[in-house]
Amino acid sequence: MRKSRQQLTGARHELTVPNLGIDDAPIVATTWMVELGEEVTEGDRMLEIVAGSVSVDLPAPASGILAEVWVEEEEQVKTGQLLAVVVEV
Repeated sequence: MRKSRQQLTGARHELTVPNLGIDDAPIVATTWMVELGEEVTEGDRMLEIVAGSVSVDLPAPASGILAEVWVEEEEQVKTGQLLAVVVEV
């Protein structure tokens, strides 16, 4: 799944699934805290992921616009998978 905002021409910063060190638990993208096209500041909470009993809020990798969303809420994801793209404006 890929949702995209209009073509933005700044530097692209990818939000990916970090290595949580939990090998046998599935990782699920549970809650988006920002919407496509919304402005974010580096470090803002963007997405909550859950692996087993561990919940992690993923921060914005840079300041800019959430330009691409690659996963939906409740979708299972893997370490290293692309979740979203923030474009500097």
